[in-house]
Amino acid sequence: MLVANHIDEVTQLRMGREVGGKVLYWVAAYLVEGLLIDTGCRHTAEELAEFLEGKYLKLAVNTHHHEDHVGANHILMEKVGIKIFASDKSIPFINRATEMPPYREVVWGYPEPTQVDPLPDRIETDNFRFDVVETPGHCEGHVALIEPTKGWCFSGDLFVSREPMAIRPEDDITETVRSMRKLIDLETDKLILFTSAGKVVEDGREALQSCIEYFQDLSQRAKQLEGQGLSAGAIRDKIFGRETSLAGPSEGDFSAENMIRAVLRAEL
Repeated sequence: MLVANHIDEVTQLRMGREVGGKVLYWVAAYLVEGLLIDTGCRHTAEELAEFLEGKYLKLAVNTHHHEDHVGANHILMEKVGIKIFASDKSIPFINRATEMPPYREVVWGYPEPTQVDPLPDRIETDNFRFDVVETPGHCEGHVALIEPTKGWCFSGDLFVSREPMAIRPEDDITETVRSMRKLIDLETDKLILFTSAGKVVEDGREALQSCIEYFQDLSQRAKQLEGQGLSAGAIRDKIFGRETSLAGPSEGDFSAENMIRAVLRAEL
């Protein structure tokens, strides 16, 4: 399923695999002046290509290499012939076959390997300039695109919510917080977050600062409990009261226990 929404001069494309009349997990891409930011998952690649047919499309950028952000790369390059760009650290992952847990194949599908080009420091359209900012933490090679005049920040998966409960094991909270601070310190009048979850956060600086403080508090509480001899699972239950419902289907790949382990490692 694909749903298009118009926000200022940005077209938001919310996509997700539909099963039994319900979308399993929404992910958003964004189109502005011929620039497509992310391409969604493999299961919705044909819908995205059909939506973009006949529209002005100049190039695409992958904020990072995960399958729900690069899934339509191959079909767009094949049918539309556009160039797609990604950070140097993301390219090796995008260019090769992806290994992933079964639940991720069900929800998003396996993206076909694509030969993408190195992302420059700046992307220019007819009327806008997008600065590329390295924002690792969610994964290596993650970037955000900033339009400083408008205050737009296409933040990929760096920010999901003010108080996220579950993450993947590779998420690095120390780097995530550093990246969030980098965005807060940008010299823009405002910062509007266009997130890959489909949320558009008008007060991006406040939201990022709130999330940083949440991580700091969570890390402090978790380390205190670890000092009392509690295991990561026991700390999870003490703080959150339960495991997330997605931990089972993901076989622990996306879990609250991963969050606890990450904040225990974090240096904040």
